[in-house]
Amino acid sequence: MKIHLLYRRLPNRLLERDDEVVADLGDVIVARSRFEGMLAPLRVNGVEVIKNGYHMLYFAFIGENYDILKVYGENGEFKGLYIDVLAYTRREGNTLEMLDLFLDIFVFPSGETFLLDEDELEMALNYGVIDKETFDFAYRVAREILEKIKRKEFPPDIVWEYDWRD
Repeated sequence: MKIHLLYRRLPNRLLERDDEVVADLGDVIVARSRFEGMLAPLRVNGVEVIKNGYHMLYFAFIGENYDILKVYGENGEFKGLYIDVLAYTRREGNTLEMLDLFLDIFVFPSGETFLLDEDELEMALNYGVIDKETFDFAYRVAREILEKIKRKEFPPDIVWEYDWRD
């Protein structure tokens, strides 16, 4: 089974693709994909964590303000969790729609966390792409996730129940 993903990023970017569903749990969709079309690899704290050809298993939580990508290298080694801060996650039939709010969090297998793309959120505010309310909302969501990670209450258990090879 496939899920149609509409991943929006203000002001007018749209990533659209069909991904293989690993599990459809109603309010949680687990799907498999690969990273492609990146202009440059993503480095976090000097470590290359995502590049074209890497695998991902993503978890879309309907009604939540985040998604979670389990990132695997070309040989299947677990690289960490990439968490997108979102305005919304909606589902209509076999279509998922998400609106990205620029901020991301990367969690290494060691548990070390990094808040990413604060500069992009700041630019979006400065150029009028988002308003102050959206800016504050994105930071509030990110802070809540980071606090839950510290308390070992995040990610949801379901994230550990699946592997990209499933």
